[in-house]
Amino acid sequence: MDTTVTKINPLGTERIGKLVLTFAVPSIISMVVNALYNIVDQIFIGQGVGYLGNGATNVVMPMTVIAIALSLLIGDGAAAYLSLKLGEGDEKSAARGVGCSISAMVIVGVILCILFNLFLEPLCKLFGATEDILPYAMDYGRIISYGILFSSIDSGMAGMIRADGSPKFSMAGLLLGCITNIILDPVFIFVFHWGVKGAAWATIAGQILNAFLYLAYIWKFKSIKLDKECFRISGKVMAKVSSLGVSSFITQIAIVLVMAITNNILVSYGAESKYGAEIPLTTIGITMKVNQIVSAILLGLATGAQPIFGYNYGSGQKDRAKQAYRIILAVSTIVLILAFLVFQFAPMSIVRLFGSESELYNEFAVKCFKIFLLACPINGDRYFLPGYRKTDTGNHPFPVPPDCLFAPGDIIAAAGIRGGRCIMGRPAGGCAGVYNNFGYVEIILEKNLGGIYAGKSYYNQQAVWKRWTQYWKRIGKEAECSILR
Repeated sequence: MDTTVTKINPLGTERIGKLVLTFAVPSIISMVVNALYNIVDQIFIGQGVGYLGNGATNVVMPMTVIAIALSLLIGDGAAAYLSLKLGEGDEKSAARGVGCSISAMVIVGVILCILFNLFLEPLCKLFGATEDILPYAMDYGRIISYGILFSSIDSGMAGMIRADGSPKFSMAGLLLGCITNIILDPVFIFVFHWGVKGAAWATIAGQILNAFLYLAYIWKFKSIKLDKECFRISGKVMAKVSSLGVSSFITQIAIVLVMAITNNILVSYGAESKYGAEIPLTTIGITMKVNQIVSAILLGLATGAQPIFGYNYGSGQKDRAKQAYRIILAVSTIVLILAFLVFQFAPMSIVRLFGSESELYNEFAVKCFKIFLLACPINGDRYFLPGYRKTDTGNHPFPVPPDCLFAPGDIIAAAGIRGGRCIMGRPAGGCAGVYNNFGYVEIILEKNLGGIYAGKSYYNQQAVWKRWTQYWKRIGKEAECSILR
């Protein structure tokens, strides 16, 4: 089959360097801003309160991650549900899923606020608070718990808004919250002298503004129209939504478990050393959050590069895909080497941002940066190597089968057009396209090519491929596929 281009796409013609710049920079900014949201409090607390205050934020963070986990369970699930129902042409059910999920997030946020307030002290102790850190953790955690409702809305609705085709609006909310936090932190800590309480109030002020901006989007959804009936809680709908968002939930809960175990080990063994329990607990939190900045840059590069990889590989322009890969590899390597050099040879320049304390504190902080981040230069490939997936379809433009989700904007190449087979890279024909906001893949070109999916994976692969096969057989299309890892 000759290549037939139905739409001129800059992904296939524009200079690769320019494409990387265009796609990666906004993604990097979003990722870095998100990481800064977590680190700003610690910088100002370290300067204005000291390392015990920073230790308090490390203790309270697992509680905020629990709230994020539950909000992503609902929010990411609702985003998936929205795309799936729109793909089926069922706008009413799509609206019902979104409205129901928003109501559920509000209820979950209120419940968590109450529970965290009631059990704040035992939770702080569970996550590693020592006697010296506990008063700071209680002050910080009490106020942060008041903002749980708003942070739940922020985390949950971001995915829905992106799924509706408004990623810039989603990013605007995040930027608004982060900038508000950055502005108010020094005012509340240094001008009003509120200490860790000031940092907490600055955080929830940003969360509140972000939440109100997202809630205003309820009346701006492009693909659905929400009415009062949509916001009624349905157990059946929420069960489906939750099943689609469970992977995000598990990921966040795993983070909570790691943090809880790490904090308690550091407190236990640190108490037996010359450093004491508080210094290790504080410095590991700082080290991990600084590393998040590096990870955010690499993830931004990866996210921005995926459409370039996917389109050019799917269109048979493998040289362009390789060129993009080389550019991303080079930039990532430079970032990692620079980070490594700073972490190994100038760690105190970073430590001082969070407040320079005693000689023991500085000594352990330097060791923590040098040892914990020693493998930084060889830890980058996992961020930007694209994940390629095999798929089969039977017509074009093709609908997404029930329970199978691609994120809007993902580049998809699918083998097996009109019932062809794709087994381990031996296709009978294929197409490449972009998954849109209405549950369909918009065909960009056709060619004899392997079935490739490049993009973020939100699902259990084996289960999804089974559903694909079952779906196409059900509508009378021959479909068979195997996964290329």
